[in-house]
Amino acid sequence: MNQVPAITLNNGTSMPRLGFGVWQIPDDEAERAVGTALEAGYRSIDTASVYRNEPGTGKAIAGSGLPREELFVTTKLWNSTRRKWRRKEVLRAFEDSLSRLGLDHVDLYLIHWPRPMRDDFLYIWEAFEEIAASGRARAVGVSNFRPTDLDRLRERSSLVPAVNQVELHPLFPQAELRAEHARRGIATEAWSPLGQGAGLLALPAVEAVAARHGRSAAQVVLRWHLQLGNIAIPKSVTPSRIRENLDVFGFELDAADMAALDALADGPRAGRIGPDPAVCDL
Repeated sequence: MNQVPAITLNNGTSMPRLGFGVWQIPDDEAERAVGTALEAGYRSIDTASVYRNEPGTGKAIAGSGLPREELFVTTKLWNSTRRKWRRKEVLRAFEDSLSRLGLDHVDLYLIHWPRPMRDDFLYIWEAFEEIAASGRARAVGVSNFRPTDLDRLRERSSLVPAVNQVELHPLFPQAELRAEHARRGIATEAWSPLGQGAGLLALPAVEAVAARHGRSAAQVVLRWHLQLGNIAIPKSVTPSRIRENLDVFGFELDAADMAALDALADGPRAGRIGPDPAVCDL
């Protein structure tokens, strides 16, 4: 039975609080990994055009036998410098993602990066407004946006992003941004929620909390996210870990546990792992 709690986004759409991310999973492995996740009970799948695994993800969805209305599928616009992003280019990219996924709609469509030096995300957002109005994306949002980027959207549009998906983990908890999201009615979604590449799960503080609960380090970090109110999208290609990452609803971290994980933000390993949105222009 699917036990993942949901969050109601600012347009009334319901989104699972824990999903399955497919970043860095090759397309020829995505069908198996996503299929395993769906069998395990995940109902939210997060992909992106730049991941180049939308076809495999779509095959897994089609082969799952699950009703479409039970699934929450996210993909993202890769707003690179290869195109001059205006309405028709955005709409074409969206249609291409739908085609690769084999779907007639997605549940969430995100602008992948703000790229403030290109100064075109406002034009992109105008097309996102059209996509949202069409119902072919049940909700639209952004990824890696800073408060200054969100301010610019607010100045030009009455449509508030439903989600901002950002790097977020105990080594980089983004407390100020999370508070800003709460004020604006934007849900916070964490990419790399387990601190990919930073050795987070091997830190003594994390291992100690895990030992106290008889859980894995990944499980206690995911529990930390859920208790903070974040949406998290862990990734794995290992079936046992895929299942383990979903098994985080039978225990709760106490105040001391949360404080121990929170304190990692002031430690020597703290900081970003991924690119800084202020300068990222891949």
